Amino acid sequence: METVLVQINNQKAYKLLEDLEDLNIIKVLKKNIQPQEKLSEKYAGKLPSDVADELQNYVTRSRNEWNNRSI
Repeated sequence: METVLVQINNQKAYKLLEDLEDLNIIKVLKKNIQPQEKLSEKYAGKLPSDVADELQNYVTRSRNEWNNRSI
């Protein structure tokens, strides 16, 4: 079976899809899709600035150690 994303523009179209589903012709997988929030927006401003600075310094030091290692 093939899955298709459909945008419903009016209530009659939604009713038609429900009728097709009742006849077992199609199956509506999700009736209400919520837009997914970006993680950068979700967590923006969650860390105190001093903790964020300490974390950034740690990451920078770790990257420098990795780049300057001798194998």
